[in-house]
This record gives sequence, structure tokens and C-alpha cells, in this order.
Amino acid sequence: MEPHDGGTELIGRKSELRDVMVTVTLLGTAQDGGVPQVGCDCCIDLKQRYPVSIGLTDSEGGNHLFEASRYLGEQLRIWNTTKIDSLFLTHAHFGHVDGLGLFGKETMNAQGISLHCSKRMLELIENTPNWSILLSHGVFSPRTAPLVQLPGVTVEAIEVPHRAELSDMHAYLIKAEKTLLFLPDHDTWQETLREHDLRAWLNHLEVDIALIDGTFFSSDELKHRNQEDVPHPPVEQTLQMLGEKRDGDGRVVFIHLNHTNPLCRDETPVTELGWEVGAEGEVYDLT
Repeated sequence: MEPHDGGTELIGRKSELRDVMVTVTLLGTAQDGGVPQVGCDCCIDLKQRYPVSIGLTDSEGGNHLFEASRYLGEQLRIWNTTKIDSLFLTHAHFGHVDGLGLFGKETMNAQGISLHCSKRMLELIENTPNWSILLSHGVFSPRTAPLVQLPGVTVEAIEVPHRAELSDMHAYLIKAEKTLLFLPDHDTWQETLREHDLRAWLNHLEVDIALIDGTFFSSDELKHRNQEDVPHPPVEQTLQMLGEKRDGDGRVVFIHLNHTNPLCRDETPVTELGWEVGAEGEVYDLT
């Protein structure tokens, strides 16, 4: 074969590989209030972090957003897109849903976006006038199936315990050639793992990349509020359970950081053990 033909064949194969890539882009890494948080002057000097969100791009170029924050415009700019084919919601706490109205006729004027959520979450949307109008106007087409097949990737909802004042809470397993776990919120590892070991649980789910709740670093981080009222597993506990990263371990990335979390200033306690703190714009290739 002539060298020129071989080069053309190689370019063709690279183009074909690009066409079937499945990626997840990290669009937000903060707890619901964002960083800096409104009304707080202790974090005003911190690098901006948006409320937690990810964007999944399937093998045919479809864009699937997880969570609807009020910073939707900025997050779509990070993702370098204006097109959303579907929306997945984990639960009803405000930072995960306060951007739903941006899909309406006053802003995006979207139509026919597949809305994936639990039955209880859908009932809340149907019974909240500001949100139910999005259904009656055809902005969203709701789906409640726990397993969703997309081009080149499946998305599976996994219920986990988290304060259920308004709805239940679901993490998502995003499975292509590699598997990514999106677990931005839950109450305690004891309840979530149900007596399983954390590393064994991640291995059982065949997780290659785990984006997990890193809201608070310690159990006594909030100085003017009872932290037990807003339960999240402290990062220091998670690090004690994991220890140093071992050969064969997947990546563990802490997200959903509260503005009080010292990891917003210094990531060393996590990175020195081989784990990671998420940053807006990071892209995870699942192929």
C-alpha cells in the first residue's frame, strides 16, 4: 500500500473513533449555594464554582444534562453547546432544579426535551405550578424508567438515602466502555453501602470514575448551624475508608463542595492520597 493511502486510512479510523466517543463534562462542582455563596464574606476570594452538574455526550453527539441549575447559561458555555436533548434530575433540592424555568418560553423556549426523573420527583413537578406549566407547554416529555438506553451508553438510576422532604434521591451509573458514577448527594455511607465496604461497592458496580459527594470536609465544619440537619458523609471519613489509591482502583473525584469546605482552598488532603477534587470543564472519556 502506498504511504499516502495508509495515511488516509489512519485519518479515517481516527475520525471514526471520534464519532463514537462518549464523554462526560463536569459543569459544576459546588453545593447548591455555589462558591462564593451569597451572603457570606468568608469565601468571597475563592475561585468560582457552579452548583453541581454534568453533561453527557453520547456516541451520536446527543447532549444529556444532569441537574438544572440557575447557572445553566454559564454551564452550557463550559460544555460548548446550546443544544440539550434530555435532562436527568437526581432530586428536588434547590440547587439541582432551580434552573428548570430557564427551559421555558421566556428564555430557551425548548420543546420536547426528554425529562428523566423518579416518579416522586415527577409528581412534585406536576404539582408545582411554575414547573407543571413546562409540561403543559411541551417543554419537557417526562420519563420515569430507571434504565435509559442512549446511543453508545446506558444510564441507570440508583436510589440512595438523602433528606426526602420533597422527593427521593437517585445517583446515576453512566455505562459505556467505562462506567462513571454520579453521586452528588447522600446522607451517610452506612446507609448507602448497607454494610458493604466502599472500595468493594465501587468494584461491584464496575465503576471506573466516581464523582462523589464531598460537601463537607469534616463533621463539625458548620459553625453556626447544626450539621446533623444537613447530613452528608464528610470527606475525611471517605478518605479514611479509602486510604491511599491502589493499583487497580478507579478514579474518585470529590464534587458538590460547600463554600466552607477547605478543599476549595487546598486540595492536598485528597490529592496526596491519589484521589481528586473536581473542577469545572474536566472531561471524562468513557470509550
